[in-house]
Amino acid sequence: MRILGVSAFYHDSAAALVVDGRIVAAAQEERFTRRKHDAGFPDHAIQYCLSEAGLTLKDIDHIAFYDKPLLKFERLLETYLAFAPRGFASFSKAMPIWLREKLFLNNLLCTRLKAIGGAHDWAAKLLFTEHHMSHAASAFFPSPFEEAAVLTMDGVGEWATTSLALGSGADLRITKEIHFPHSLGLLYSAFTAYTGFKVNSGEYKVMGLAPYGVPRFAQTILDHVIDVKEDGSFRLNMDYFDYASGLRMTSQRFHDLFGGPPRQPEKWMDQREMDLAASIQAVLQHVVLKLTRAIAAETGARKLCLAGGVALNCVANGHILRDGRFDEIWVQPASGDAGGALGAALAASHGIGAVPRQVTPGQDAMNGAYLGPQFSDQDIAQRLTAAGARFTRLDEADLIARTADDLAEGRAIGWFQGRMEFGPRALGARSILGDPRSPTMQSLLNLKVKYRESFRPFAPSVLREDVADWFELDADSPYMLLVADVVERRRRPMTPEQQALFGIEKLNVPRSDIPAVTHIDYSARIQTVHRETNPLYHALISAFRDRTGCPVVVNTSFNVRGEPLVCTPEEAFRCLMGTDIEVLVVGRQYMRKQDQDPALMTRYEGAFELD
Repeated sequence: MRILGVSAFYHDSAAALVVDGRIVAAAQEERFTRRKHDAGFPDHAIQYCLSEAGLTLKDIDHIAFYDKPLLKFERLLETYLAFAPRGFASFSKAMPIWLREKLFLNNLLCTRLKAIGGAHDWAAKLLFTEHHMSHAASAFFPSPFEEAAVLTMDGVGEWATTSLALGSGADLRITKEIHFPHSLGLLYSAFTAYTGFKVNSGEYKVMGLAPYGVPRFAQTILDHVIDVKEDGSFRLNMDYFDYASGLRMTSQRFHDLFGGPPRQPEKWMDQREMDLAASIQAVLQHVVLKLTRAIAAETGARKLCLAGGVALNCVANGHILRDGRFDEIWVQPASGDAGGALGAALAASHGIGAVPRQVTPGQDAMNGAYLGPQFSDQDIAQRLTAAGARFTRLDEADLIARTADDLAEGRAIGWFQGRMEFGPRALGARSILGDPRSPTMQSLLNLKVKYRESFRPFAPSVLREDVADWFELDADSPYMLLVADVVERRRRPMTPEQQALFGIEKLNVPRSDIPAVTHIDYSARIQTVHRETNPLYHALISAFRDRTGCPVVVNTSFNVRGEPLVCTPEEAFRCLMGTDIEVLVVGRQYMRKQDQDPALMTRYEGAFELD
């Protein structure tokens, strides 16, 4: 049974291919078009998935779309009627698109599929899965659990914003839902917009900013903005929001409550924004823990799967794990809408396709999330030569040795290996690497390589066998979706003078033996590296450990701010020549910036719309 999953027309469009229940390929459209969060139909991602499997579109048995547009249209109409006449502006703006395209999505999909696969009865192959079922399926079916509770939290699907599903074997059923407009995802996005960041893009910045503040607004939020019950169910006070009926996230009443208008994007942040970030993060964790504790008590489940955009909040995920109500949690690495394409394909495969589910305890089915395109060494060499790159081909042992030496000497490394990651995190296939022991590496990477805000933290990649020696975690975190603290003996206490510093000024105070990956609250967003899923990356970190005694490297995504993760060797070379990356390793091809033609150097930090 060959199932192609598709997500499109909102944000983070993607395609995924599942063959007889096995995940063969998955990729986001943005990686091919170079438009961050591309919402268009994923032509390129579909063609990649088919080529990876050696199939044509006509070979596909079913094409599963990740939500049901008629239910979304029902929500649009009912929401307008509930708030009318307020909200006519947003209603009138959305309606032409719905009447022209989305209401007749079946026809639109058939037209786009025909452009890829030629004339065919495509309508007979189309399936539509509810949005939260797609998310739940993306979390449960690839998980290493035979049975689990599945919690999905996002902005909104058709109606659902939060849902509980129970999975057993190949069976998955949603049992409870909270509906729009009451949404944890939209609550967090409202504060994202209010603090001056982009909705559906800047939420992780709010999470990273939170440790710089104190949660002095948390009780205000709980008293006025959200009503939370003991079982974690909640309702928002819609007087403080405008997203249901207007064109803004927040209302004037919201602005009055929190002391002024929203911060303008790219403007200076003061303590208020940091405290707002800390407050909404604290409230999110408060609600999520109430939800997960109630789920554990009600279902008796000892395993929990998470999906939906809120599941990318790795700080909250760390709290769930440490809370101890569940023995294990597993988070879909592409928890946002891109992962909906995979979930739709898996739901169809195990549902309509009746494909049995194979579970390997302790090992998920995501192949380390390495599900995207890869390039042969011959192809890489040809592409780099055509781009004007000067490189040396090394065998694996020399490549590892030389790159480990570069890391130990403090150089920033572009690392491009194997299949591209599926999901928002770079996991050692399309990564920029550095020495975590360096007190200047974070500012170097933020300001001279990534061209992004200085407060944003970097993640450590750590050998799985050494994680507990450096962090307060002894569990798998292969997808960089759990936060834990650096262990006490690796920390450096702050002096009273350092503790008195203002917010961002604390950034340059080394907090541990690995300051480049230690956030100001001593936490880190951890990726455990496993020999089984990425042997080359594991070998590189092992070689770095042999030289330095440190089994940790800095790992950040291979791109500049606003750019999607690099997909091709040419894009990796352009990033080398347009930033302060010093060394680039693509497959077995090794090159240094200093050896390149200076005429090829360019600054391209302004080439992409800021995220």
